[in-house]
Amino acid sequence: MGALALTSKEQYRSPFEPVMPGVTFIEYGNIQAAKESIRRGKTAAVFVEPIQGEGGIYSATKEFLQCLRSACDDTGALLVFDEVQCGLGRTGYLWAHEAYGVFPDIMTLAKPLAGGLPIGAVLVTEKVASAINFGDHGSTFAGSPLVCNAALTVLEKISKPSFLASVSKKGQYFKEILQEKLGGNSHVKEIRGIGLIIGIELDVPAAPLVDACRNSGLLILTAGKGNVVRLVPPLIITEQELEQGAEILYNALPVLDEGK
Repeated sequence: MGALALTSKEQYRSPFEPVMPGVTFIEYGNIQAAKESIRRGKTAAVFVEPIQGEGGIYSATKEFLQCLRSACDDTGALLVFDEVQCGLGRTGYLWAHEAYGVFPDIMTLAKPLAGGLPIGAVLVTEKVASAINFGDHGSTFAGSPLVCNAALTVLEKISKPSFLASVSKKGQYFKEILQEKLGGNSHVKEIRGIGLIIGIELDVPAAPLVDACRNSGLLILTAGKGNVVRLVPPLIITEQELEQGAEILYNALPVLDEGK
């Protein structure tokens, strides 16, 4: 049996075309393709990000994730959520899938769990755990006393309702000031995201803007096909720092018109 992975519209090929042995990619959010692709005896697991990070900050719909959950239940496949980027408080929820009320059989986590220190973790349901023996699963960056202690400290901090509420509040505020400052620019197509994982989609490559912001003291990255600015600031960032970031972005926008 193979695995099914969900990717962005720009990255996928066709609903049934394998891009590597045993793995088939389908379009992110395409409910019909998912229903047709997840088949008993053919699909072992479905891998998906509730909110895509590198793919361009696309959020899944509740209907799409519910479709995947139902299809996996019907066919005996496992539903795997990749929350390496969107989990651990990033959305204002401890786990991004909590916003949808859809729960996976397996969830993958990484560096944010230990505050940036190298760590990898896989959370599984009791049913999945009963099928795994000691030694079946290994990791390059798994549990050492140092990073596990750091992870416990991080979890204690970010799992507090007041902390998660602050992430939601700051994320909403950040989107509002970004919309206010950048929304009127002709190159800005959309500002999207949840909590403190935000994407600014442009109608031109984002690399010049990334370079200009870096030269002004703001570190940002591109995502998707290179036309999305990916903003994932520290969860402990202040509203004043968010305002400073938005101002740097605003002042750097003219670079998108240079050379025309």
